[in-house]
Amino acid sequence: MSKDLIQKYNIAGPRYTSYPTVPFWNKEGIEYDKWINSTKRAFKESNQTEGISLYIHLPFCESLCTFCGCHKRITKQHSVEQPYIDTVLKEWDLYCDLFDEKPRIKEIHLGGGTPTFFSPENIKKLINGILAKAEKCEEYEFSFEAHPNNTTKEHLQTFYDLGFRRNSFGVQDYDPKVQKTINRIQPFEIVKEVTELSKEIGYTSISQDLVFGLPHQTKDSIIDTITKTKALKPDRIAFYSYAHVPWIKGVGQRGYDENDLPSAEEKRVLYETGKQMFAELGYVEIGMDHFALKTDSMYKAMKNKTLHRNFMGYTASKTQLMVGLGMSSISDSWYAFAQNAKTIEEYTELVNTGKIPIFRGHELNNEDLIIRKHILNIMCHFETSWADTEMQFPELAACLERLKEMEQDGLVNITENGLTLPEHARPFVRNICMAFDLQLIRNKPTTRIFSMTI
Repeated sequence: MSKDLIQKYNIAGPRYTSYPTVPFWNKEGIEYDKWINSTKRAFKESNQTEGISLYIHLPFCESLCTFCGCHKRITKQHSVEQPYIDTVLKEWDLYCDLFDEKPRIKEIHLGGGTPTFFSPENIKKLINGILAKAEKCEEYEFSFEAHPNNTTKEHLQTFYDLGFRRNSFGVQDYDPKVQKTINRIQPFEIVKEVTELSKEIGYTSISQDLVFGLPHQTKDSIIDTITKTKALKPDRIAFYSYAHVPWIKGVGQRGYDENDLPSAEEKRVLYETGKQMFAELGYVEIGMDHFALKTDSMYKAMKNKTLHRNFMGYTASKTQLMVGLGMSSISDSWYAFAQNAKTIEEYTELVNTGKIPIFRGHELNNEDLIIRKHILNIMCHFETSWADTEMQFPELAACLERLKEMEQDGLVNITENGLTLPEHARPFVRNICMAFDLQLIRNKPTTRIFSMTI
C-alpha cells in the first residue's frame, strides 16, 4: 500500500456490519409491533428454506481487557450465570411464541463478554433449553468465542457434545509489554494447550483472533506473534485493526493514549507484515480482516459467493433471520434491525414483563435495502453490479462520481454495469462502501463516531 494513499484515505468510517449503520438508524426507533411483524415475515419466508441464526450474548468477564469494545459486565461472582441464562431462555420463549412452527436452527454463535466464563453445566442448560424448542438444520454450524485462560477441557468437550464444531480463541498479541498494557496476560503455552485439546476432541474449525495497532506493538512483536500462531496452524485467523475510540468505549481505552499507539505508517507495516506472513503460511484473505485455509468453510463460502456479513462479522452460513438473544444483542430480519437493552437490569426487567426487550431499531425502506445489497456485495465479494434494474437507485450516478478519485488512484475499477476492487485495494474497502452510504453522506456527522478505516 502506498503511504500517500493511506494518509489520503485513512479517515473515520463504519465497519459495515449493517446498513444503515447503527448511528444512522431512525431516531424514533422502531415500533414494537413493527419489529414483531417483521420477525414473523422473515421467519415465514425463510425457516423452511434456510433456517434461522441465533446470536447469544454472554456478557460477563472476570477482568477488563482495555482494548475491548464489547458490551460486557466485569465480575468474579459466578452466581450471575444461572439467573442470566434463565432470562435468555425466557426471551427465546417469547420469540418461539411468535412462530407458527418449530424454528430450524442453522447457526448458533455465542459471543461476549466471555462465553467460557459460564460453567459447562450452565452452557449445557442454555443450549439444551434452546434446542428443546427447535430443530437443527441438516448442515448446521454452532460456534463460540473463548478466552484461553479460562477454557477447560470440560468446556471444550461439553460444547462438542452439544454440536459445536468451531471455536474462536482471543489471542491479540503475545508480547508481554502489549499484554500488560491491554490487561490481557495470556501465555502462548495456554493457547497451545486449548488449541491442541480442540483438535484432539475433533473440532473442525479453530479460529484465533489477532489485533494489529495495539499500544506498544511493533513489527518484531507481530512477527513473533504470527510465528507462534504458525506453530498452532488454526483454520481461520481474524486479523483485526485496533479501533481506538475512547470517546465511545470509556474508561478501558483511556488507560493509554494515542502516543502509545503505532503511527499510521507503523500500523501499515504491521498489517502488511501480517498479510505477507499469512499468505506464506497458506492462508487466503477473506473479505476484510479475515484469513482462512482452503480447507475451511469460510474459504469455500467465498469461492461459492455465499459469504455473508452481519453483526457477528463474516459468516459462511447466511440466513435471512438472525435472532439476537441477551443484553445488547442485535437481531436482523433483513427488513429491520432491533437491539436489546444494553444493561442486564433493563434487559431482565423487560423480559420479565413478557416483552421482547428491544430498546431501539430501524425499519429499512426500499432505498436502504438496495444500498444494503451493494455494501454487502462489496464487503463480501469486492464487487457489485447494477445491471439489474432492481439494483439501481436515483443517486447511483452521484455515488459513482464520489468514486472517481479512487478510480484514478487505482483503488476501484468501474464499468457501465458494476465495479470491482483490485486485490491491492482491499484495505480500502470501507472507503469504497462509504461512497454508497447515503445515510452517512446526508447526515454528515460533526463529531467523530467511527474508527479509522485503514
